[in-house]
Amino acid sequence: MSALFNFHSFLTVILLGICACTYFKMQFPAILDQKTGFRGFFWKAARIGERLSPWVAVGCFMMGVSIIFF
Repeated sequence: MSALFNFHSFLTVILLGICACTYFKMQFPAILDQKTGFRGFFWKAARIGERLSPWVAVGCFMMGVSIIFF
């Protein structure tokens, strides 16, 4: 089933996207310097990961537990 139609998969994709964008911004900051356009979406995801990192970490942990056990 597509991640667009399954809410659990959609949340997993969003969390993985936020974590990946934050990692890439920390490793290669020049890639996500542009704040507008298509790359601006990834810049915003990285900003969410930077500012809300404890909440994103809890979300990733809970999503991992739910994937393993449910």
